[in-house]
Amino acid sequence: MPFKARFWMLLALCVSGLSPASARDPLGVFGKWGAFRDTNPRRCFAIAEPDPERTKGDWRPFISVANWPAQRVRSQLHVRLRKNRKSDTLVTLWIGPRKFDLVAGTADAWAPDPRADAAIVRAMRSGEWLIVNAKAAKGGSFTDSYPLRGAATAIDAATVACARR
Repeated sequence: MPFKARFWMLLALCVSGLSPASARDPLGVFGKWGAFRDTNPRRCFAIAEPDPERTKGDWRPFISVANWPAQRVRSQLHVRLRKNRKSDTLVTLWIGPRKFDLVAGTADAWAPDPRADAAIVRAMRSGEWLIVNAKAAKGGSFTDSYPLRGAATAIDAATVACARR
């Protein structure tokens, strides 16, 4: 299946919890990243799938950077893991030599605070790949790799779209 078709399917799956009445505006596809704006609730986000070679798991993984203007949240990282994570283990994000420890639930992970979000987004702007590593609940570890080409432009498109009234 072509990338763009898979991308639009991914988007539908990863945000399926929204009400059918919410409107989604595509802002563009940049490299392997897409940018979108929702009207209700108002949010704008950049999103990508990992390298497709190793995505077998319990979930369809993705990474996003979102803005929630009503909550005054800007550039918040969210990682959907492809497998349930072993409790009491770290989820680690790598961009080049930079390592970030994430706060994680069973299948999702976030930066621990806005300062870490900002540091991760800064690193994403100059990095080539983002790697997420975790230990699976059923044993073993898993790694998802995200290309960063286009990430900065998608993040900027989402930021600008939510800055407008």
